[in-house]
Amino acid sequence: MRFQLVRPVVSKGSSIPRFVKRIPSDIKDRMVGRTLVIPLGNGTVAFRVTASTQSIRFSLGTADPSQARIRQAEAVTYVEQYFSAVRDARPVQLTHRQVTALAGEFYRSWAADPDTTQSLAYAPATGEFFTGDDHGFDEAELMAAAQEALAERAESAGDDYFLTSHLPDIDKRLAELGIPEVTPISRLQLAKAFNKQLLDGLTTNARIAGGDYSPDANLSKFPPWEPPVREGTDKPKEGVSLTGLVDAWWVEAKAVGKSLSTYESYANTIRLFSAFIGHDDATRVTPEDVIKYKDHRLSAISPRTGKPISPTTIKGSDLTAFKSVFDWAVSNRKLPSNPASGVTVKLGKKTKTRERDFTEAEAKALLTAATDALAGVVRPNQTQLAERWVPWLCAYSGARVGELLQLRKEDLRRDEGTEAWVMTITPEAGTVKGKEARDVPLHPHLVDMGFMDFVKAAKQGYLFMSIKPDATFRGVWRSKKNRLAEFAREHVKDPNVAPNHGWRHTFKMKGFEAGIQEKVLDAICGHAPSSVGRAYGSVSLKTKVDAMALFPRFEVGRGGA
Repeated sequence: MRFQLVRPVVSKGSSIPRFVKRIPSDIKDRMVGRTLVIPLGNGTVAFRVTASTQSIRFSLGTADPSQARIRQAEAVTYVEQYFSAVRDARPVQLTHRQVTALAGEFYRSWAADPDTTQSLAYAPATGEFFTGDDHGFDEAELMAAAQEALAERAESAGDDYFLTSHLPDIDKRLAELGIPEVTPISRLQLAKAFNKQLLDGLTTNARIAGGDYSPDANLSKFPPWEPPVREGTDKPKEGVSLTGLVDAWWVEAKAVGKSLSTYESYANTIRLFSAFIGHDDATRVTPEDVIKYKDHRLSAISPRTGKPISPTTIKGSDLTAFKSVFDWAVSNRKLPSNPASGVTVKLGKKTKTRERDFTEAEAKALLTAATDALAGVVRPNQTQLAERWVPWLCAYSGARVGELLQLRKEDLRRDEGTEAWVMTITPEAGTVKGKEARDVPLHPHLVDMGFMDFVKAAKQGYLFMSIKPDATFRGVWRSKKNRLAEFAREHVKDPNVAPNHGWRHTFKMKGFEAGIQEKVLDAICGHAPSSVGRAYGSVSLKTKVDAMALFPRFEVGRGGA
């Protein structure tokens, strides 16, 4: 399947571009009465097709050209996939696993914490439903009352009750998944499953509203959503599906130390490739499929940046994933050959317009912003604390942002031999490139600014993150990294320098200027030695402390000097 690039349309007299996509004539009659739920920014837009509808049209909701391109690309992908599903598929008969997966999504929407949930309650005296906030009643009691009332109603209800109650939610979710139609049996199964999970979700919400935030055991029973196999294709055999191959590859790759981020990247590439070629059967993949996908990616727009995807990304991410997973499949007798073998992208030499370290003005601007991050803040949250301290820690260690965000209180100590404060960057805290722990002395300026006072006052555990029971380390960690990148980019505007990674280059540059040996700087930064000779002999903590004493202070003016 190839997607046609459709550009945003700007109407006369308006600065807000619109999405316009003509409905193909061969499926026009079958589209009447359907409602498409199309992704738009962080939300969706619902578009209902009537007998007179010729094109799908709606505002992209932004005058920003880059954001408009991103939203346009997301909408085109969804609409083209939906058209294809209408054209090729009969009503889908969902499996029990698929019904349970969708019901699990519905459950999560009701089993949220009281600060974000749809706060629903039931008044037995009047038979009315209302939000707990409207009446000032106890949230836990109201949730429990609503659950009991709905359970009683469901016991004697017929099929129409379940369908009437839940068809809007069902249709919306199916439309989001690009499934135009399911069989009547599947629709009724979904309606009953949704109703059960509504009741279970209200029970869970009542428990949480009562102050019980213990982990939700229900969440583990729901399988992940897996899309239906297209009509007319056989389901691939166990272990020979594309998604099955990448999961099987991961079992071995994990055992030999590959990182979870690598698996996530490969799995995402395989998922997108499967959607592009229209099936999940690894035995049917041809070199031509890989080449077509490569060409498609080269002409595609990144939804994150609004710019064309770089050839470097395609070669280093997409093609590397194909070759690794398919090579593994060949070695393990699951495929006769690697369809990605020999497929590559020729890369030209990238134009370099500046050095990769920060200028004095950029470093000063970012560190000044970090120093002022808590100005006027009485009770800072952990993101604000990260904005205050992580840039300074980067400046005086050359460490990666992710390594510093996962620092725990127990990772900092006073070394008895040198009397220096030391932070240990360790994979035990989360993730470290190279999977090796290292000790990094704190620069005296950090201590003077009060960093250790902050550490001593902090609770045990992560200094800049909180992992709630329903969250994952990687999810929170990535969110914090993204926020720090946004914070840095607000003050380092030049797109030709990485807003956070620039500190590693700056630290090395400043260290060279101070006369610190490259081997010592490598040991502090966590860089692998560039030669066999430099790999011999370790760098002692005392040598690092002495080097840090030579490292110059960053002078930024008020609060930071």
